[in-house]
Amino acid sequence: MKTKFALSIAALMGLVSNGAMAQELHVLTSIKPIQMITEEIMLGAGSPDVLLQSNASPHDYALKPSDVKKINQADLVIWFGEGLEPFLGGVLEEKESAFELADVPNVSLREYSHEGHNHDHDGHNHGLYDPHFWLGYQPTVQMAKAISDKLISLDAEHADLYQANYQKFTQTYADKHKQLKALLEPVKQNGYFVFHDAYGYFEQDYQLNNLGHFTVSPERKPGAKTLIKIRNQLRSNDAKCVFSEPQYTPAVIETVMRGSEAKKGVLDPVASTIDVKPGSYFEFIDQIANSFVVCLSE
Repeated sequence: MKTKFALSIAALMGLVSNGAMAQELHVLTSIKPIQMITEEIMLGAGSPDVLLQSNASPHDYALKPSDVKKINQADLVIWFGEGLEPFLGGVLEEKESAFELADVPNVSLREYSHEGHNHDHDGHNHGLYDPHFWLGYQPTVQMAKAISDKLISLDAEHADLYQANYQKFTQTYADKHKQLKALLEPVKQNGYFVFHDAYGYFEQDYQLNNLGHFTVSPERKPGAKTLIKIRNQLRSNDAKCVFSEPQYTPAVIETVMRGSEAKKGVLDPVASTIDVKPGSYFEFIDQIANSFVVCLSE
């Protein structure tokens, strides 16, 4: 009996030493778009968790005790930085497990225009760079590489897998990028307004004709001058479409659109209706592109 027990323990220890039963890396991401990108890199090695639920906005979120517990239990916490998730600044400041994407060198982040853009308002500093990198082709690929490198540094056992997943991700996105250029070409001249200034990377990639936004950031109410300007442009039929967001349905959009011929569309910048699974990031990018095409088509 003792011999069998000893053999069982020896076999178990052998499995652990070979990595067959090694503990899976516990990765926590701040928001779903970052989770979807990380999911593609981790395929076969694990699956990342997410802090914010789909109906929550990183711009004005408040941490709960359960969130802090999640953060403390994670081996790696991936977030953009205080320009997007100000609520995480204090709790992640001294954490070795925190990986701040805003600090990744040489990423092609879009610099905010200074015109009408107050970077430090209502106690929130939104930084000099647009944090919505996941809506841009080049910065997303660059961040995926940074995530892959970070995972390899923490989990060398799966280094080849992370590298292969990254290569597959870049190839898939290169093909998708070409498809979307062709899809959006017929509508790229048509003007539109968005609810908040979140789509600059996507608009640059596909040369879309954004006429303006209601607000820089969702927690900031649109100003009277902005609303008058948008209403006038809508009445002169400069815009084909006005895009709202599922997380925010301000009555101000309906009021400003009254009397115009513009269509109303919906853009979901945080993929609230998409389940995280293999390929979900590309499903999300397709959804954004199709929202533009449907609303901007003649």
